[in-house]
Amino acid sequence: MEGLRLYRKRIIPSECILLKDDILLDRDNETIITKWNTLHPKKTLDHGYSCYFPERGFKVSKFYDHDDQLISWYCDIIEAEHTEEDGVETFIFIDLLADVIVYPDGRIRVVDLDELADAQRDKLITPDQLQAALRHLDRLLQIIYKGNFGTLQAYVNSAEEKDRARASTGRRIPC
Repeated sequence: MEGLRLYRKRIIPSECILLKDDILLDRDNETIITKWNTLHPKKTLDHGYSCYFPERGFKVSKFYDHDDQLISWYCDIIEAEHTEEDGVETFIFIDLLADVIVYPDGRIRVVDLDELADAQRDKLITPDQLQAALRHLDRLLQIIYKGNFGTLQAYVNSAEEKDRARASTGRRIPC
């Protein structure tokens, strides 16, 4: 990702990691799409694709297991910090704890709201971050409940399709 650095900053546990091994697949004014392998080996989760929507305040990821079978769509509520210096753009994506999981069968789970409450209680996040997290979560849920989640999935699916075609033919296919 020459000229672009992405960081994942977590509040619980506190960490900030450069996503140096993620591969940039596509980028425009509204999105950044990457493919990745898990940072820490997991029992089922192995790899996936993510689409960051910095202005909307969420990231939509497609999670795969070790057999390349879809586990779920995982949506992180985020806050984006953006800087540019010496021709290098840096995004720090702060995980605002609340998450939405959309399973292949259509079930939806909102998770980690307890962590969001704990972070606010322990002053690990600001009141503005709490409000932003709740507003971004509401916006994402409205998209899902209105049956429009496919519009977000399309970004990932399109980039994934091009990536897999590129890998199977060994040639570059324009994004």
